[in-house]
Amino acid sequence: MKKLISLVLTLIMVLSVASVAMADEKTTLNTYETQANELQTWNIQYSQTAADLNVLVNCIDGLLTNDSAGNLKPNAAKSYESPDGGKTWIFTLNEGMTWVNNEGEIQADVVASDWVTGLEWVLNYAKNDSYNVSMPAEMVAGANDYYEFTKKLTEEQGEEAAKALTAEDDFASMVGIAADDEAGTITYTLVDSLPYFPSVATYNCLYPISAELIEEIGVDGYRDVKYDELWYSGAYTITYFENQNQKVFTKNPNYWNKDAKIFDTVTCKMVESVAVAYQLFTQGELDHVNLEQATLQEIYEDASNPYHNYLVEKRPDKYSFQVHFNYNKNLDDGETPDTNWNLAVANENFRKSWYYGLDWTNYLARTNAINPLSCENYAYTMNGVAFTSDGTDYADLVRAKLDIDYTKDGYKRVNAEKAAEYKAKAIEELTAKGVTFPVEIDCYIMGSNTSAAQDYAVLADVFADCLGSDYVKLNTKTYVSSLANEVRKPRKASIYINGWGADFADPVNFLGQETYNDTQAYYSNAYSNCNAATDPDLIAAYEEFTALVEKAKVITDDIDARMAAFADAEACFIDHCLCIPCNYRVQWELTKINNYSKVYSMYGMQSLRYVDWQAFDELVTGEQMASFAK
Repeated sequence: MKKLISLVLTLIMVLSVASVAMADEKTTLNTYETQANELQTWNIQYSQTAADLNVLVNCIDGLLTNDSAGNLKPNAAKSYESPDGGKTWIFTLNEGMTWVNNEGEIQADVVASDWVTGLEWVLNYAKNDSYNVSMPAEMVAGANDYYEFTKKLTEEQGEEAAKALTAEDDFASMVGIAADDEAGTITYTLVDSLPYFPSVATYNCLYPISAELIEEIGVDGYRDVKYDELWYSGAYTITYFENQNQKVFTKNPNYWNKDAKIFDTVTCKMVESVAVAYQLFTQGELDHVNLEQATLQEIYEDASNPYHNYLVEKRPDKYSFQVHFNYNKNLDDGETPDTNWNLAVANENFRKSWYYGLDWTNYLARTNAINPLSCENYAYTMNGVAFTSDGTDYADLVRAKLDIDYTKDGYKRVNAEKAAEYKAKAIEELTAKGVTFPVEIDCYIMGSNTSAAQDYAVLADVFADCLGSDYVKLNTKTYVSSLANEVRKPRKASIYINGWGADFADPVNFLGQETYNDTQAYYSNAYSNCNAATDPDLIAAYEEFTALVEKAKVITDDIDARMAAFADAEACFIDHCLCIPCNYRVQWELTKINNYSKVYSMYGMQSLRYVDWQAFDELVTGEQMASFAK
């Protein structure tokens, strides 16, 4: 009988999958992004943000990509190998790849030396500032030397001297990369045996540029390249772009991979908020939409709602969200130091009162109203990025060191007794320094984003309810269009809640962005401004953490020892509350797309690559999506 039941269940599952597979499949896709996530640059080497890379990954092919289960698979490189156990890596390119303009017209062949040109650009300080330098600088032999050489040349002779350099000058003799255009091979020589290096080949720090394109439009032209000047080697070109409005991806007629399943067009609408996206979805203008809290609850709680059976819980994305503190904040004028905040945030007891006092459950419900605690986050590094030799998730090592108690109900980190203790100490210490209470916490959202306004209204209540309005007060302020230019660069925000995803399969992706006195550490320089801190205890905490990161980075011959050392560093970072892990993004949606046909990876930038997706004319039910998952 058990066998018969099993057979019947299997048959039901097969029929369920088959019924979806037999539905008409779409040849076009209509998707969206919020205007806060508009692309800022068309230069793939210059970007470190998902808003740009989610677009550009469709336009240019890297050496490797991922499949729908997250495994590495060939892309521009048809094969790769290491003849010496991980210190030298050889990638062999596919034949017949070409660069095209945005109309799909062939401009040049894709050749192995395009990857050399790309790496020179990344490592040249005058061309690319310090964007995407940290990974190759730490891995590729001579890469950091070349970066420092161009930085010194820029400082001593001016940026034009460094900009004039090409991959055929000093770079060729200094850096461990060699290309054979005839054989179609690219060889990387690393500083040590690095078994995870192939995962780096999915990321833009190792992406190609045609030297012919740079010759055509110049170094400054490529730095600020526009979509209709860019050369494309990927599955799509951009045939239409209107900032904050719409972009159209069009199937590359000369794409090398004829077996790839590619939409004829992908139209991405830029919307003010998810609420606007939902309106467009109900009007038939979008093929999927994430659901905000109120809409999700309305559909979920009403079995007669026409969308009730089509609710789908998404796969977790690769981003770990944290509360990032600004340790060198200015007032609204962007010039005058916010002394009250800067003194308060430098105090570890103040930060620890947040760590133990804030119950994020109501805020998490803004992302997942049905199952908010599926979004709870207690580590900095995202799940699924790296593993020990026995398959233990690295993030589990961190949580174990932090003694997170999963046996308790509700938000696991909350400890009212500890929060009160740290709050009392903070008030005493900070009052003696002249700090006044409540401490004002300035947060910024795009003025047109009503959904973000609702998120931060909930967050303001969380702070008031958990810590007390006599202690802290969260203020939600707005910017017009550019967080970077209007808020981050003038250092006007107290905190940011940001998501960070790994670029390759190692914890240094996260921790390397936070190290002290490091020009290549993105968050240290762009958000926390920790290098400008003056509080000796804060500096000491950062130095302790940074020393542990440096200790872990040099362990390359023992994966378990490397993971353990990084876990020590991450636990130190969190224990000092230099930032506070906040949430994961596990959303619900309505969709016509089989989510389990998409590229899936917890690192890199491949997940929004519109290749081999399965999409239908009709919505996918929750049952059908479950069958795809199985």
